[in-house]
Amino acid sequence: MYIRRQKEYVWIRIVVFLCLCDWSASQLSYSISEEVNKGTVVGNIAKDLNLNIQELDTRDLRIVSSYTKKYFDVNLRTGNIFVDERIDREEICPNVVKCSIKIQAVLNNPMTAQRVEVNVLDINDNSPAFIEKTHTLNISESSLTGERYLLPIAVDADIGSNSVKTYKLSQNEYFSVDVQSGGEHGVSAELVLQKALDREKQPVITLLFTAIDGGKPPRSGSLQIHVNVLDVNDNIPIFSKSLYKVRVSENTAHGAVVIKLNATDLDEGMNSKILYSFIKRGNTDPSNMFDLNSETGEITVKG
Repeated sequence: MYIRRQKEYVWIRIVVFLCLCDWSASQLSYSISEEVNKGTVVGNIAKDLNLNIQELDTRDLRIVSSYTKKYFDVNLRTGNIFVDERIDREEICPNVVKCSIKIQAVLNNPMTAQRVEVNVLDINDNSPAFIEKTHTLNISESSLTGERYLLPIAVDADIGSNSVKTYKLSQNEYFSVDVQSGGEHGVSAELVLQKALDREKQPVITLLFTAIDGGKPPRSGSLQIHVNVLDVNDNIPIFSKSLYKVRVSENTAHGAVVIKLNATDLDEGMNSKILYSFIKRGNTDPSNMFDLNSETGEITVKG
């Protein structure tokens, strides 16, 4: 008796296996946009499988899947498969062009299973975004017009026409943006210098760099670009006066201050550091009578 029951159990397993093999050979396919409302009809499985509505209830039609969420269910009175959970394509299929949810429609008495694939269509529900909030470029004021600088790329969780399609730059007098497509990263951009920079006029230039997707209406995301204009030694020191006149009595004490000169340089850093010195003209050497502090510009009586 025990052996017979074991054989029957094996036979049942074989029948189930054959059913599953038959199931894998065919498939129903539907399409639906992501983020549709709960209750939205995907398709009518009773019609597509040529089943009577009465069979759906008597044979206990159920929708099963391996997902943690129950995205779909079936109405046994109509045969309609409908959306039962919010569907976020980017959550289910991140960074994948084609996204589909695979489920099974299972019937009992006799047991059969039908494979169903629901293609999830993308909608423009994500905006382009940059990884960083701001981006800094250090560009020398001696840079030539036409020079190019790579800019960060934006990422968009959407795909196809809803992904990043172009970039634009806020209006300014120094830079333009050159947008390229078809590269490794899809659409990218470079900053192009259009006008010579002058650190003494504008040491920092702030730009707004915007990524725009191809959705209708389009969505966008922005990045602030700070251009630090690096100094070159392109300015000469300038005295506060073109001529200084000072009277000194012949009995002025040694070390007395005669005058303190003042010169400035519009450059920065080491390029702005000023050192004062006397110039000997002919047989006249000012350093015989006066001392000059090379750093402060202070002239004092020497002898």
